[in-house]
Amino acid sequence: MRNPVSDTIVGIKPSGIRKFFDIVTEMNDKNVISLGVGEPDFDTPWHIRDEGIYSLEKGRSHYTGNTGLVELRKEICNYLKRTQGIQYDYSKEVIVTVGGSEAIDIGLRAMCNPGDEVIIPQPSYVSYEPCALLVGAVPVIIDLKEENEFRLTAEELKAAITDKTKVLILPFPNNPTGGIMERADLEAIREVIIENDIYVMSDEIYAELTYKDKHVSIASLEGMRERTVLINGFSKAYAMTGWRLGYACGPEEIIRQMTKIHQYCIMCAPTTSQYAAIEALKNGDKDVEEMRAEYNRRRRFLMNAFKEMNIKVFEPYGAFYIFPCIKEFGMTSDEFATRFLAEEKVAAVPGTAFGASGEGFLRISYAYSLERLKEAMKRFAHFVEKLRAEKV
Repeated sequence: MRNPVSDTIVGIKPSGIRKFFDIVTEMNDKNVISLGVGEPDFDTPWHIRDEGIYSLEKGRSHYTGNTGLVELRKEICNYLKRTQGIQYDYSKEVIVTVGGSEAIDIGLRAMCNPGDEVIIPQPSYVSYEPCALLVGAVPVIIDLKEENEFRLTAEELKAAITDKTKVLILPFPNNPTGGIMERADLEAIREVIIENDIYVMSDEIYAELTYKDKHVSIASLEGMRERTVLINGFSKAYAMTGWRLGYACGPEEIIRQMTKIHQYCIMCAPTTSQYAAIEALKNGDKDVEEMRAEYNRRRRFLMNAFKEMNIKVFEPYGAFYIFPCIKEFGMTSDEFATRFLAEEKVAAVPGTAFGASGEGFLRISYAYSLERLKEAMKRFAHFVEKLRAEKV
């Protein structure tokens, strides 16, 4: 029989995040602490859940339009105008998707021809590179540096651009590093982007989770709105991961083509989730503020815990991850994470799950209770002490 599967998909590696999640599941050990999955430990706030329940009680269980409910698209536009000062036309420049992940996928499919180059700064979210490969584009990796707090510099971007470059993916606030791009950083790369006539896919799913300054979208800078697809969603800020709802805003021409793909592959995002999301945008600011304050408390605890262990780590100002350096122990990230899970029963994700430049680092999520984090850090300290003793 002929080979039944695509060579392209066979060549794509499975997610490194899921590898350790699956190991924990198979262990079936109540003693295991998993710090590997980027999912809020908060339940979706009640007033948002109530709106979803009410929509079902009212029989609102039919398809919506392909781009999503009009009221939801209007609220998305209101939110972006209020928080970022960006004005979008809800009828032409917004599409509601099945999570931010679908928006990334159909955005690249709508923008790229085979052979176009997509610049991907890494470490970064695991789906960018596979989505580029699936459309026949060529991923061009920029290895972000710890000494730059994993920010993208204008010099790095300039060096990566060729005459085939079409899209820059901008993954900030960053998963897995917690790194951010401030206005000055964005202004510097804006010049390079405009000068070289490239487009930006800005993944801003963690926009509400910043701990230093308010997030700045590159789409809000002069000359960038017309060349940026802004991606966001409800999973992280509103603790709505299972509702599977995201959105993309951008130039009408790009959104039109994204809608065409969405129309054939998905039809529309879940109706119940859309009604719940309207409530989240209208009345969810206080919930976001409370969750952000709790994440910040956990972030500060982890920073202090690693400092006491004399583990090198830069301070993350976005998302809910910390990215400690484990190079001193002479193991790969995968070896460290594997031993840590086997010997201390704590699951973390090797930095290499997010690109080769993540070697020597570990991603630890603090989307978990402080109690669990405290116990995990006790075990981490014990593990580190043991490893240092082995080296003597």
